[in-house]
Amino acid sequence: RDESLSISAIFLGLQSRRDVLTVQRTINEYQDEPLSAVIPAVALQELWRIVGTVEKSLLAVSAFVVLVGLTGMMVAIMTSLQERRREMAILRAVGARPVHIFAMVVGEAAFVTTAGVILGVAVFYGLLLIAGPIICSYFGLFITLGLPSINEIGVISVMCLVGVAIGCIPGYQIYRYSLADGMTIKV
Repeated sequence: RDESLSISAIFLGLQSRRDVLTVQRTINEYQDEPLSAVIPAVALQELWRIVGTVEKSLLAVSAFVVLVGLTGMMVAIMTSLQERRREMAILRAVGARPVHIFAMVVGEAAFVTTAGVILGVAVFYGLLLIAGPIICSYFGLFITLGLPSINEIGVISVMCLVGVAIGCIPGYQIYRYSLADGMTIKV
């Protein structure tokens, strides 16, 4: 047969760790054949360092996206409060205390934030479920679906708490409104 046999890789185990660099240099400097020796642990460590940098960059981008989303939510609630001042004043006139109005606004912010987080996680897992087989067939990367890690649950909890804290800003503003302020008609 006229088939040429080639070896693309070989795993070499050594008895002594001290010989690793010597053997690597000997293989890399071999003149008769273009060979390259790689120490897997060093290569993987370099790969994880690069991936870690990309992961930190993506985490920073997602933090900014969350910040913009929460700021948008605060602006939307503040804008709606301007439109609902009369409604809040009527609630106060029928006996609602300022603390109840404050709790209602903060509760609205908590609901919107929690609903957004739940929807975001559901969309994320849905996309992974749909795109997982496609990524596996095209790139050979197998993505497993599992429960969120402790760090992910911590990030989700912090996002919900920040949403509630941001809801306190318009809540405090409506808390300061007097009953007469909402009942007067502004031209």
